[in-house]
Amino acid sequence: MVPLEPSIYTVKAVLILDNDGERLYAKYYDDTYPSVKEQKAFEKNIFGKTHRTDSEIALLEGLTVVYKSNIDLFFYVVGSSHENELMLMAVLNCLFDSLSQMLRKNVERRALLENMEGLFLAVDEIVDGGVILESDPQQVVHRVALRGEDVPYSEQTVTQVLQSAKEQIKWSLLR
Repeated sequence: MVPLEPSIYTVKAVLILDNDGERLYAKYYDDTYPSVKEQKAFEKNIFGKTHRTDSEIALLEGLTVVYKSNIDLFFYVVGSSHENELMLMAVLNCLFDSLSQMLRKNVERRALLENMEGLFLAVDEIVDGGVILESDPQQVVHRVALRGEDVPYSEQTVTQVLQSAKEQIKWSLLR
């Protein structure tokens, strides 16, 4: 048997499914499942195998899958069969903990759907092109907050607008 080439840790997919196994979020980083039909079949298979168990790891279709459920959501991080499970679990925990902070511990379907932009930004901060960039939820939340500061005033809360105005006044007085 040929030894495997050393690689940087890679993720093949990040998935979030609801209680019925329906896709809420899916990002595939390679062409293991090139068509949406194949992806949905894989998601149905993975949900069928994992939604009734308490374990955190599954081997499915030659892939390593780490997962976690919370209220009405199932979070999955998929890697190749020779990928380090601890690194995949670090990605999963980072995603979950980041979302937990961003959603003020209200990690459930409705809150997630209302904050999809934050989810997209968080996943992009954690994994880029399948390469793991960050596993510290504090850093992810901080970066997402920085990227979210360009929100138009109409979509900001009153507190955010007042804080922004205070900052502008403070800087104009310090000039």
